[in-house]
Amino acid sequence: QVNLVESGGGSVQAGESLRLSCAVSGRTFEDYTMAWFRQGEGNEREFVAAIYGTGRNLHYAQSVEGRFAISEDVSTNTIFLQMTSLKLEDTDIYYCATGTPPNIEHPRHYLYWGQGTQVTVFS
Repeated sequence: QVNLVESGGGSVQAGESLRLSCAVSGRTFEDYTMAWFRQGEGNEREFVAAIYGTGRNLHYAQSVEGRFAISEDVSTNTIFLQMTSLKLEDTDIYYCATGTPPNIEHPRHYLYWGQGTQVTVFS
């Protein structure tokens, strides 16, 4: 059974940084796409970043390009999302997900999800 548990969310002032973690069990994630999504109340789940392919390629949403960085630690089976220069509009619940999606930006293609961690950015 695949299990994902996010942590590291919190409340920070605009311009500050946070690092989210996603502990993965039941899967050797090097063989799968690992991604971060976010969702606000009443909104659709939005793609943030992903690591995919045997070359562990990186892909980011345009809204976070240059500010966020996704990474993985094989030794601890953990995925990270380093978020810098946070903006008010980054406030959301952040989810990690895994699967073998034909399109890495579409949430419906991911089979497994964590429970989410809240990120709140205030002015």
